[in-house]
Amino acid sequence: MKKDFGAKPYIYPMPVLIISTYNDDGTVNAMNAAWGSVCDYKKISIIIDKKHKTTENITKRKAFTVSIADVQHITEADYLGIVSGNDVSNKVEKAGLHCIKSKFVNAPLIEEFPLTLECNLISYDEQTERVIGEVVNVAIDESILTDDKIDLSKFSPITYDSMNHEYVALGKKVGKAFSDGKKLE
Repeated sequence: MKKDFGAKPYIYPMPVLIISTYNDDGTVNAMNAAWGSVCDYKKISIIIDKKHKTTENITKRKAFTVSIADVQHITEADYLGIVSGNDVSNKVEKAGLHCIKSKFVNAPLIEEFPLTLECNLISYDEQTERVIGEVVNVAIDESILTDDKIDLSKFSPITYDSMNHEYVALGKKVGKAFSDGKKLE
């Protein structure tokens, strides 16, 4: 029997996204966000409150990067989510993270996170607080690749469990997409 919980945003798994931008003084700002997804082949959508420093930076610079947080950097990723860039302008530095400038957009890449989407801003809707970004490049550290594909035995992305306020590592392979369902044909 199913139990009703009312209207809640319980979608599982929910990725832990690290959104990075430049501040006005050229320093790096980054935040932890969970409400994001692919919305087209070369577009992503993320809900970001208009009060965030990241939102201000994205709308000014028209660019941002989105990294997928991993098990190895849970502490740093969580710190980026609990400390506001409006209060601590050097929080990326305080987290011990290192950045380089993207070759494709006016935004930083955090070197410690092995998978990053480099995006130009398509739109930001203040009413819905929805950012839509055009993915212009995906930068993947070779350490998580096998035959030029992401190898989840080498990369341990984390998800956010919004009901329990916990980070969870993705588990083992359990099936083959576009194949297992053929058993029912």
